[in-house]
Amino acid sequence: MSKQRVIISGGGTAGHIHPALAVGRKLKEKNSDIQITFVGSTRKLEKSIMNHYHADFIPLNIEGLKGKGIKIAKSLFILPPAFLKSMSILLKLKPSLSIGVGGYSSGPILIISAWMGIPTLILEQNSIPGFTNRMLIPWVKKAVVSFESSLPYFRKKGIYIGNPVKDEFYSLSSKQRTNRLTLLIFGGSQGSRFLNDGIINSLPTLKQISENLNIYHQTGEYDFERVKQAYIKQGIRNVMVKAFFFNMADYFQKADLVISRAGATTVAELIASRKASLLIPFSGAADNHQLHNAKELENIQGAEIITEQEFTPELFSGKIIHFMENKTRLNQMEKNLNILRKTGAAEKISDLCFELMQKKTWSDRRGQTSQ
Repeated sequence: MSKQRVIISGGGTAGHIHPALAVGRKLKEKNSDIQITFVGSTRKLEKSIMNHYHADFIPLNIEGLKGKGIKIAKSLFILPPAFLKSMSILLKLKPSLSIGVGGYSSGPILIISAWMGIPTLILEQNSIPGFTNRMLIPWVKKAVVSFESSLPYFRKKGIYIGNPVKDEFYSLSSKQRTNRLTLLIFGGSQGSRFLNDGIINSLPTLKQISENLNIYHQTGEYDFERVKQAYIKQGIRNVMVKAFFFNMADYFQKADLVISRAGATTVAELIASRKASLLIPFSGAADNHQLHNAKELENIQGAEIITEQEFTPELFSGKIIHFMENKTRLNQMEKNLNILRKTGAAEKISDLCFELMQKKTWSDRRGQTSQ
């Protein structure tokens, strides 16, 4: 029997990368001989994360087909080479399955895989499907969704399993409350200028209660020094500022409240770990999908939302003071997240992957028998 190979394509942000890694890890647990190759973007962060986890990674130079003028012209110019490289990758590896996790680099791989008769699967992390996954619907065999509300977009191909996150998030214990309120602040893997600015502008007010705060703040690479100096300037202690946290589950365990954007993987991690949150959705996200993600949690009172349009330092600080004085509210928010919590998503997705590969194997055998 030939060695099974799986290509997992997509990426660009940690929101796509971490589900890809979670599924790849689970496939390897079930079959240590399986070969997993990741195909993603050329972004520096993606390469860094893949190197950190010692993943077999191939970058693909491709950009989105949304935009105007020079941007769309550039995207169209690099599209044919991206398809040619994708064809070369597939011909070389001859995978038994191609998985797309969202992001532009999954498009060529999934389309060419479908042409070649390779089983295809996409993972949709957002409540509102992204552009690439919407375009791929006619080409794929199955589509795993993270929210039941997403099923109508994928017709009979959709399967509601949930968003695969690291097992560590499911095993976190309930936080023991103290007089201090521990905040975990992050704006996604690349950081958020809006969120970082909002925190900096709120520090003069937060300074008044800072003796009762512990803060862990992931800034992204570009804002690291600026945010670090802002805390120092205000004389706020009990703060850890880093550009990026690799072991994010450890920081979730420490936190009473998570303050973040509402990317799909962040929302999935909040659900898995049952962690109360204050979400500030990125208003520039395609189809405003971050707001829709956040509302999935708000609708069950598992999170609160401040939109960019309504954000002020006074409103934000007021929310922090409210949670500091009403920790029972945090406890109830955590309990409410059980409504959306689905365990074993990576396990169930890996089972589906092997099922699709098994069908491919039997199809090949039938073809050989008929010759």
